[in-house]
Amino acid sequence: MFATAYRITGNAGDAEDVLQTVFLRLLRRDRNADPLEKPESYLRRAAINAALDVIRSRQAEQTVPLPEQSSGESSGLMLTAPAQADASGLRQALSRAIAELKPRPAEIFALRFLEGLSNQAIAEALGISQVRVAVIVHRTRMQLRKELRPYLR
Repeated sequence: MFATAYRITGNAGDAEDVLQTVFLRLLRRDRNADPLEKPESYLRRAAINAALDVIRSRQAEQTVPLPEQSSGESSGLMLTAPAQADASGLRQALSRAIAELKPRPAEIFALRFLEGLSNQAIAEALGISQVRVAVIVHRTRMQLRKELRPYLR
């Protein structure tokens, strides 16, 4: 869980706060509620959602405008020279873009690309079809590519 939270927040202190939040939520859970069927899946998803909450709250406190896109840039995946020089700027822009996603696409994106789960594993964990996962992954990638266009060429 710590690794999941750290990959999303990029900060050990924030990742520790996420762990604390998840465990507090688990403790506050109704003792009469059904036991967790897949505790590992639940904890991973809870860590992702809590980490995204941290990023969103950080974004609400401090916003940084993204650089304007020049008309000559394309939509490929190669980093431009300024972006290579400022990888932390790209990471911050990616964190902001992920934080702006709706909860389900953000969760699926994190499970797929930060946790390395397959579409099938995500579908099983979330109780949705594998096709639905693939569609959400594709749409999310396209949305993030559009948001990060200033950093891509």
